[in-house]
Amino acid sequence: MFSRFFIERPVLSNVLALVMILIGAVALLRLPVSQYPTSRRRRVSVTSRYPGASAKTVMETVALPIEQQVNGVQGMLYMQSTSASDGSYSLIVTFAIGTDPNMAQVLVQNRVSAALAQLPQSVQVQGINVQKKSTRS
Repeated sequence: MFSRFFIERPVLSNVLALVMILIGAVALLRLPVSQYPTSRRRRVSVTSRYPGASAKTVMETVALPIEQQVNGVQGMLYMQSTSASDGSYSLIVTFAIGTDPNMAQVLVQNRVSAALAQLPQSVQVQGINVQKKSTRS
C-alpha cells in the first residue's frame, strides 16, 4: 500500500529522503562528543626476555605458563603471541569494547604474577612488562 504511493510520486520520495538526511546531519552536529560510543578495542601487552634461548625454548618455558594463566581473563576476546629467536616474547591480549583499560591491565597483571613462579630464573630476574597498548581502530 505505502510502496505504491511512493512509486507513483518519486519527487515526494526524494524530498522525504533529503529531509531525513538533513535531520540526521543536524542531529549529528548537535550530539556531544562525550555521547559518542567507544569503538576502540582495549589491548594489554605482555613482554619479556629470556637471554640466549631459542624461539622454541621461549615458547615452552615462558609462553606456555603465561598463556595458560592469562587465558580466560574476564572480558578477553583473544590473545596473540610471538616468540623470537633472540629470546624475546610478546603477548597481546585484546578485550571487548567498553572494557576499562586500567582494570584490564590489572587483571592481566594478576594472572601473569600467578605464572611467575613457573618461569625460568633469568626471566623472573629481568621481570615481565605488562602495559596498556593504545589502538587506532
